[in-house]
Amino acid sequence: MKKIVLTLCAALVAFAAFAQDESAPKYGIKETKFFSTPKVGAYIIGGYKHSDLNPEKPGGFNCRLIRAYVDGSIYNDFKYRIQFQANGEKPHVKDFYVEWARFPEFSVKIGQFKRAFTFENPMNPWDVGVGDFSFLVQKMAGMGDRLGEANMGGRDQGIQIQGDLFPIGQDKHRLVHYQLGLYNGQGINLADANKQKDVIGTIQFQPIKGLYVGAFGWMGTWRNSEGVDLKRERISAGLKFDRNNWSVRAEYAAAIAGERAESGAADAFYATVGIPFLDWLKLYLKWDEFRAHGDAASSHDMYSACMNFRLHKNLNFQLEYRFHNDHTAAKLNYNDIWFMAYIRF
Repeated sequence: MKKIVLTLCAALVAFAAFAQDESAPKYGIKETKFFSTPKVGAYIIGGYKHSDLNPEKPGGFNCRLIRAYVDGSIYNDFKYRIQFQANGEKPHVKDFYVEWARFPEFSVKIGQFKRAFTFENPMNPWDVGVGDFSFLVQKMAGMGDRLGEANMGGRDQGIQIQGDLFPIGQDKHRLVHYQLGLYNGQGINLADANKQKDVIGTIQFQPIKGLYVGAFGWMGTWRNSEGVDLKRERISAGLKFDRNNWSVRAEYAAAIAGERAESGAADAFYATVGIPFLDWLKLYLKWDEFRAHGDAASSHDMYSACMNFRLHKNLNFQLEYRFHNDHTAAKLNYNDIWFMAYIRF
């Protein structure tokens, strides 16, 4: 497997260098009023992690993500994207979709893409600000679900409508954003396993430019390896603010109705703030909590401080300290230090 990953890394680097070489011959569809030139890119995230949770395995170097993507548009109205991930147990397709996006008020997307649940789940890893997504996203948005589903990267296969309504203010920012999707419920690269579909939606308000306040809902089922259909009925609410290089996000999510009855009243909350010092230097502070059964005995709290050194739009270094108060681990309190490098071609 290591040979495969190394080979793919070399191929991505070589291809990115070739794509940026102005002397290289140009192939494919040229820019016209009907087609855009396909955009090809790739990025790698990796680094070193140290933890005192297990003295026998204090840490080591790792590769979090190796991805390559192609996107573009056809007839100016249809956007497409294909994204591959090279690392992990085996290379696989992460995204593939086509979106009819002629009007900002109404668009339709079909394929495999991010679920419309929480503000943080749809974000690119480059923009989260810390070394990983929150517990809320990891446990309740499809990145390793609390019910036992493998990490699907917060994605599923389905169809979604979305739009931005009511321009207001001198800058004409849109007051309302909505999304509503119908999904298989089984995650990426998998056929539907039952006759039911997941319904996920959000309504968001932007009273001033850069500030969003929104609510999310999820009704559906997931069939596990034993053929049992488990309900996923969840709600979430939160806010996000990004403006002048300041960042604030806070979200709460909880299992409701049938999911509570089967698996306990799980909930999660996080709050993060990004404080800019220089154009290339930004500090993120975060409190992250997940309660598997909605009580202190099942809680895992993490407090982190992460310094971002954004030396170039395609080069970022992170140094993060994490303190855990984890009632579900063998050790109640432990510490992590992460150093991560982000490289994009």
